[in-house]
Amino acid sequence: MQSVKTPDLICPAGSLPALKAAIDHGADAVYAGFKNATNARNFAGLNFDDQALATGIAYAHARGRQVLLAINTFPQPGRVAEWRQAVDAAAELGADAVILADVGLLAYARQRHPDLRLHLSVQGSATNYEAVNFCQREFGIQRVVLPRVLTLAQVAHLIQHTTVEVEVFGFGSLCVMNEGRCWLSSYATGESPNTVGACSPAKFVRWEKRSHQAGEPPGEHMEARLNGILIDTFAPQESAGYPTLCKGRFEVQGDTYYALEEPTSLNVLEVLPELLKIGVAAIKVEGRQRSPTYVAQVTRTLRAALDRAATAAPDYRVEPVWQADLAKVSEGRQATLGAYNRPWR
Repeated sequence: MQSVKTPDLICPAGSLPALKAAIDHGADAVYAGFKNATNARNFAGLNFDDQALATGIAYAHARGRQVLLAINTFPQPGRVAEWRQAVDAAAELGADAVILADVGLLAYARQRHPDLRLHLSVQGSATNYEAVNFCQREFGIQRVVLPRVLTLAQVAHLIQHTTVEVEVFGFGSLCVMNEGRCWLSSYATGESPNTVGACSPAKFVRWEKRSHQAGEPPGEHMEARLNGILIDTFAPQESAGYPTLCKGRFEVQGDTYYALEEPTSLNVLEVLPELLKIGVAAIKVEGRQRSPTYVAQVTRTLRAALDRAATAAPDYRVEPVWQADLAKVSEGRQATLGAYNRPWR
């Protein structure tokens, strides 16, 4: 049976242990970021300094894998030098590519480091082939990471009209916005995830305990607030997620529910053959803020599924154990095909 080209499996590395877990369990490449605002996952306790990144790159290269450096926020006024220094450091440390969103940084990287491979970040919000081809023509990008808002047909149409490699998300937390255009966190805190590098920055997050109120289950409840705004209330023994504004439960006309986006994880296992058929070059796992255990589990599962899809089509079937393993680490213990599947269209 004829096989098709297997897309690269790109996995998250929020720490050196996570990087090693991804490499050891079958990732073709990992993506990582520095411990500063140049990185869209700029959370305390995560990410890499120069020494840790050099160690991680050496570990990956020794095993024939790659490290992609995400410098995917937008430079703040008066601080452009910090973002340029991050690009310089990525090149000097031997990163295999940099993932950039800002056109000024793309121009800088192409001029200063002409041999450095450039990927357009999902934060660049390129949702059509005209935008992708513009960045290829002007800055020489070789890959684009697409936002999680396109159908399979739209992804296929884009691939047909560009020579740029296309990377799509395959598993992990969804974003209610077209990435790179989120104003919710900025509205609540005054700090945009597109510039300071964190959605719901930790310094604005507060967890407050309180006793139950009338009509609630007995016991101690937990309230999650973002800059004083009540995002969610968790009952005793209820699993509490990180309080991002888009995934909060709000009271709307007397009903309390997830008004913007219900916590759920994208999971493309069912449509892997279609993704391979239309020519996707890479499949990305979201979750640099997640644990090495999460990284290992998702990487191992997607590695098995991708290899099966590449060699067994059209007889590819999703193994129940794959779904069970991913369900254990899915946000809200739920999964969806997201925008890839829109039956109402």
